[in-house]
Amino acid sequence: MRQNNTMAIDTAELPEPTDPEDMPPVNTNPGWLSEDELAFVRGRMPVLYVEAVPVRVDGQGQVNEVGLLLRSTPEGVMTRALVAGRVRFGETVRDALFRHLENDLGPMAFPLIPASPVPAQVAEFFPLPGISAYVDERQHAVSLVFVVPVTGSCSPRQDALEMTWMSPEEALAPDTLDELAGGRGRLLRQALASVGC
Repeated sequence: MRQNNTMAIDTAELPEPTDPEDMPPVNTNPGWLSEDELAFVRGRMPVLYVEAVPVRVDGQGQVNEVGLLLRSTPEGVMTRALVAGRVRFGETVRDALFRHLENDLGPMAFPLIPASPVPAQVAEFFPLPGISAYVDERQHAVSLVFVVPVTGSCSPRQDALEMTWMSPEEALAPDTLDELAGGRGRLLRQALASVGC
C-alpha cells in the first residue's frame, strides 16, 4: 500500500488592511501579483512558467548554435540560465513566451514562435530536493520548455549580463550543464534532444 506523501510549505497570509494606508498600491496590470500576493499563491498552488532555449538554425532547420544567458546570483556566483518567467493571468502561453524572450534578449531578437507552440519538455519544480529532478526552493512550479529559433540580434536585458552563443556540443558539455541551476542542465539536454541535438 502506498503512503500519501504530502509536502508542508510555510505559506504567507495576505495582510488584512485596517486603514487606507495599509492597502496595497493600485495594480495597473491586473495580471501581475504584488510580492505579498505572489508569496500567498506560491504557498498554495503551483505557478506556471515558460522557459525558452534560444537557438540559431541553418537552412535545413538544424540547430547550429544554442544561446544561454549569463547571470549573477545575489551571492555573486555566475550562472548560466534559460530565458524564463511566469505566465500572467489572462495571458496566452505564446504571449508569455514572446514577452520573456523580448525582456531577456531585447526587441531585435525576432523569435520564431509558431501560432500554437508545443513545449519540447514539461518540468515540475519542487522546493524540496528528491521529489523530482528539478528544484526551485521558492515554490512548486510547472514549466513549459520551448526550443525557439531567433533570427535577429540579441542584447541581454533585465538581470542578464550577456548572451553566449555556443555549439550544441558546447552547450551539452558537462561543465556547461553544471552551470545551470535547479536541474536545468538536464532540462536543456532533454529540450535539445527533442530537436535532434
